[in-house]
Amino acid sequence: MPSHPRQYSQSPHPAYYPGPPAPLSWSGSAKAARRAASAGMGALESSRPATPSHEGTHVVQSLSSPPMNKWRVLHACIEQFGNGLNDAAPGALIPYMEKDYRIGYAVVSLIFVTNALGFISAAFITDFLTSRFGRGKSLMFAEALVLMGYVIVVCTPPFPVVVVAFLLLGLGMAITLALNNVFLANMTNSTVMLGLGHGSYGIGGTVGPIMATSMVSHGIVWSRFYLIALGIRMVAFVFSGWAYRGYEKEAGVQLMSALERTVSQRAAQETGLPGKRQLLMKALKNKTTLFGALFIFAYQGAEVSISGWVISFLINYRGGDPAHVGYVTAGFWGGITVGRFTLSHVAHRLGEKGFVYGLIAGSMAFQLLVWLVPNVIGDAVAVAVLGLLLGPVYPCSASVFTRLLPRNIQMTAISFISSAGSSGGAIAPFTTGILAQAVGTFVLHPVCIGLFVVMQFCWFALPKLRKRSE
Repeated sequence: MPSHPRQYSQSPHPAYYPGPPAPLSWSGSAKAARRAASAGMGALESSRPATPSHEGTHVVQSLSSPPMNKWRVLHACIEQFGNGLNDAAPGALIPYMEKDYRIGYAVVSLIFVTNALGFISAAFITDFLTSRFGRGKSLMFAEALVLMGYVIVVCTPPFPVVVVAFLLLGLGMAITLALNNVFLANMTNSTVMLGLGHGSYGIGGTVGPIMATSMVSHGIVWSRFYLIALGIRMVAFVFSGWAYRGYEKEAGVQLMSALERTVSQRAAQETGLPGKRQLLMKALKNKTTLFGALFIFAYQGAEVSISGWVISFLINYRGGDPAHVGYVTAGFWGGITVGRFTLSHVAHRLGEKGFVYGLIAGSMAFQLLVWLVPNVIGDAVAVAVLGLLLGPVYPCSASVFTRLLPRNIQMTAISFISSAGSSGGAIAPFTTGILAQAVGTFVLHPVCIGLFVVMQFCWFALPKLRKRSE
């Protein structure tokens, strides 16, 4: 924490007010922070306006420092578990939704589209929420949106209302995803921390289809599955407020009053510091943001397409029983979970950049096996291995993106990348549904292979990774 607190909020003249530090920045060193503070005070004493940076320098946080971080990591894992539960269930529930509402592949795919719209909307408000209200209240707001969405779905309303509910789910989950990604990616052993968070997502993705398939195969209305998800998000809502109380003070971040924000904005204009809009434009012009967004767009598009449509493929082309092949999705998410908990550690040791190339190449090979091997059991095994290889890709890429992005645009850029991922998680399965309606669900495989090719290109196009100092 800087040795001169007035550098942040008690500057004697508005023109010298440096503006708030980035809401979610934890990397750097205490020594560097003291040097930055001393330099700022020296500028004041020489009667020249200080030229502070929004990037700032802060102490790297770990699982045990501050002590509340272990509960915050647990909270992130609970939210990610709920997100995985939500994202994996539609694959098992879609056949029953189609039957209940008497709709086809193309119409039911609209739930993916509105879910993506929610993620895109979150990219423009996440940074504002955290800077205005703090992390805890922002997370509680996000969870409230998710709770509203689940209450609507549980009531089994007309399908257009279900589509709107998925918009709320996407918006709320996108905010939690962006905040958790940035938090975990800026801790020591970031790839391992992200592996824990996204591994929890994989656990939710594994048990979700199992519970959904078991419930609907016993005659329970498909929408009642979301009562389970509703209960989990109620826990997350309460946990958010408790785990992040006093977080801003611990992180060296001070929330400003309305007057201070006005002064900060005026000072930014006078000293040439970038405002929110300028930071957004800077983030959107950054090479890492653009290629990272396209990479995650393709990754999540492939992931959600496989999860959502592989069951329909096995039913239509392999003669699978809906009551049994629904568990194949659980195998896919089980593979993702194991991959994130185990291979993420290997990637951290060997280097994430090179490791991801091999993971994508292996994913392409096993996608071909699912397409070409005419056997339900063989396909089920190949889908599980495919999940194993895809699992570490997201935490590895999140760690790499965070290390490549300037700190002052980190939150904005990560939110944009997350929203692009959800767009891929909507557009790819929606496109697959449209094509499946016309020619058959086998189109899942060429669509996914094409997305894997896009991932390889984007990964190659990223800037050279700088070694991280922790």
